[in-house]
Amino acid sequence: MIARFLADEAATRALAGALAATQPATAVVHLHGDLGAGKSTLARGWLRALGITGTVRSPTYTLVERYPLPGGREALHLDLYRIGDAGELEFLGLDDADAALWLVEWPDRGARALPAADLRVELALADNGRQVRLLPASAAGETWLQALAASGSLRPFPEPNP
Repeated sequence: MIARFLADEAATRALAGALAATQPATAVVHLHGDLGAGKSTLARGWLRALGITGTVRSPTYTLVERYPLPGGREALHLDLYRIGDAGELEFLGLDDADAALWLVEWPDRGARALPAADLRVELALADNGRQVRLLPASAAGETWLQALAASGSLRPFPEPNP
């Protein structure tokens, strides 16, 4: 597990960039946190770090946004806050998705209709910023967090004032 304080949106984007730079070839990320905790900000920063240009929309109403990645694969950003039942995911056409990255907000609402997570990201409001915890949820997730820690890219995040 890795825990850090994110003082502002720039720190959240920096974390997103570090995660994007170290992610495995295929990654499923479940984003947890209350409304306003920074899930969409993290997802948007991550997609930008992967080279997505143009509008990066929140999938709050569309439920899923697809972004083409180099190499012909895609990144999926899902926001399941508004679904009432995991069965609603059948209508999104995700069964045949060849996604290199799944960023899933409110994954608990998707139950077992989603691929298993490699990484669980927990965000919470704290001290005029955000607290983030990164928890591996698979062997790939464990290897990913080890690579992230070894990369040294987590050092620049400011810590909260004592």
